[in-house]
Amino acid sequence: MAKLDILIYPDHRLRRIARPVTRFDGELERLVADMAETMYAAPGIGLAAVQVNVPKRVVVMDVSAQRNRLQVFINPQLSQLAGATESQEGCLSVPGFTDTVQRAETVTINARDVKGRAFEVAADDMLAVCIQHEIDHLNGKIFVDYLSRMKQQRIGKKLRKEQAASVQAA
Repeated sequence: MAKLDILIYPDHRLRRIARPVTRFDGELERLVADMAETMYAAPGIGLAAVQVNVPKRVVVMDVSAQRNRLQVFINPQLSQLAGATESQEGCLSVPGFTDTVQRAETVTINARDVKGRAFEVAADDMLAVCIQHEIDHLNGKIFVDYLSRMKQQRIGKKLRKEQAASVQAA
């Protein structure tokens, strides 16, 4: 396993739309293992392959308190959305920032596991919010897109400044 580099907003590669996975093989299993290691080390509760510069429809998540229930969603699709809820969201690609985002309260997800087997999950609470957030990444959308243009600009400016400072320090 290897820890992967997470792309930081406003990197244009975060806007790529991920391609469906068509091969369920050892390469996919390695990607999932590397993404899980990266997510846990960050630490985060979800990570989309787009965030590690792999434009494939792959998501790893662990919303458990003990951080011991990894969930893998390959080619996830939301089939049912109901209700509305607001919650504080953050993102590994937008470090140091959180804000309130409105999402569906409950969702049904259809996906495949790492072996290619289809499954369906009904989700609410944090799992529902997290899967919507990660599917947004697969569609080239970032949680800051739900914020005002002024907040987006302020966040982008601050993160670009931090990245420039870390490059100069290296």
